[in-house]
Amino acid sequence: MAAVTGAIEAQLTSRPRRWLVTGSAGFIGSHLLETLLRAGQHVTSLDNFATGHRANLDEVRSLVGEAAWARHRFVEGDIADPEACASACEGVELVLHQAALGSVPRSLKDPLTTHRANATGFLNMLVAARDAGVLRFVYAASSSTYGDSPTLPKVEDKIGRPLSPYAVTKYVNELYADVFSRCYGMQTIGLRYFNVFGARQDPQGAYAAVIPRWVAAMLQGEPCVINGDGETSRDFCFVANAVQANLRAALAENPEAANQIYNIAVGDRTTLKELHDVLAAALKKRDASLHLQPPTFADFRAGDIRHSLADIGKARRLLGYAPTHDVRAGVDEAVEWYVQSSRAGR
Repeated sequence: MAAVTGAIEAQLTSRPRRWLVTGSAGFIGSHLLETLLRAGQHVTSLDNFATGHRANLDEVRSLVGEAAWARHRFVEGDIADPEACASACEGVELVLHQAALGSVPRSLKDPLTTHRANATGFLNMLVAARDAGVLRFVYAASSSTYGDSPTLPKVEDKIGRPLSPYAVTKYVNELYADVFSRCYGMQTIGLRYFNVFGARQDPQGAYAAVIPRWVAAMLQGEPCVINGDGETSRDFCFVANAVQANLRAALAENPEAANQIYNIAVGDRTTLKELHDVLAAALKKRDASLHLQPPTFADFRAGDIRHSLADIGKARRLLGYAPTHDVRAGVDEAVEWYVQSSRAGR
């Protein structure tokens, strides 16, 4: 539990709470589920396996053991179904809402399905949490909300126009959360993730994230495809940082911390060319005999932001957020899982 130390661990272990993690079979959700069960918490989780995998739940169960797994109740359901949301929220104190359909390209191809999950599903979850008397609703927001704003670093109160249907849905989430806070007295906190990566991130499929996709290509002796000139930059955030942010947001006792939006990142910018070098170095360190191809270049992707860099000062100040991993440390920790996952054909 590298991301759960000191005050957070003490808060968790001092009193078991009842949590709901949506999207628990997905990437970030499965890490939250694992961390909470290791810390003695009672967790309900919800997933429909649209993008999550049963194998992630099986892996968590294996890692935490049967005694901890017995404190877990799984609900197979879709957040677009109000009844599934209501069932999942029964008896819950704190919600960590991660369920969504990610990917800018997916949203451009199929905006209706993205809206159904990310906007309608989000509203269903807010209503269910309100009706269940949930104490705090923490949700996965997105750096895509910054849209065409040229400002660097990105500061929470300065956004531009959305560049994709996905970005629209994530901004709508923030608006709904704010309205529910003001109209119904709910405590909501949005975490604008910046390019989270780590173990259990799916390397397969048309919409796989860049890091697992590139690792898979390198292991197969294929060149990585860089969209654009390679100078596009991102603030890559290791999953342990995202887990820490969720727990700090859920447990924050400072009243000023609630009903806010926070950037969750490292506060450092890495170009795609630099990322390629970091991944190559990590794999070569693991296997010096690995033959790696130079990258190839393709057109820029529609809807992509050119540069992304977060100002994390607000999260530091109000949540006590302190990232533990930069991109290199995160890649070093995640690379073994990526390798094993690629070999297993996941």
